[in-house]
Amino acid sequence: MVKVLDTILSQSAYSAEIDVPFEKIDIADWLFTLPEAEYLRCCPPDHIAAGVTWTDDSRRMSINVEQIGSGLVVQHYVAEVAEPAYCRMNSISDVFTANGRTQVNVVWELIAEKIDDGRTRYTNKVTAHPTDVFMAFLSEHSIKFEDAAAARQAAGGDHNRRETPLFAASIARRALSK
Repeated sequence: MVKVLDTILSQSAYSAEIDVPFEKIDIADWLFTLPEAEYLRCCPPDHIAAGVTWTDDSRRMSINVEQIGSGLVVQHYVAEVAEPAYCRMNSISDVFTANGRTQVNVVWELIAEKIDDGRTRYTNKVTAHPTDVFMAFLSEHSIKFEDAAAARQAAGGDHNRRETPLFAASIARRALSK
């Protein structure tokens, strides 16, 4: 059992405005019908693979494989909330580094907000928390938490900054195709 700590390892939120009425946006529909090729276009070259599945207890899941900084990350996002204007996804993510494999808890929030009758703001918020496995990994490799957090903040923030406008454009294309 992986215990997630309340400590924040990294956090970033970026927004992009799209020329689509709020009422046409359905983030949950977009997320759970996203073709892998479209996912790859949303943050090249970092995005590697994506798919959707279900947990054993029938909750929707999005599996994302991506390079974030020097780590290869396999996200196992389980939907805690999956609505047209808000999704909250939670993952115990496997991270493969030069020092070996570890895990972090990542919460991904996808948020749509009405700006006016024809425009919507999309916000992509990502918060990473250390797990007990991650803390043991740091100790085993004599890595200070502060150093790991700074590296994750820089890499995760850069990744989120680049993918947010591309996610927003993809969400807009999906909304306009319906």
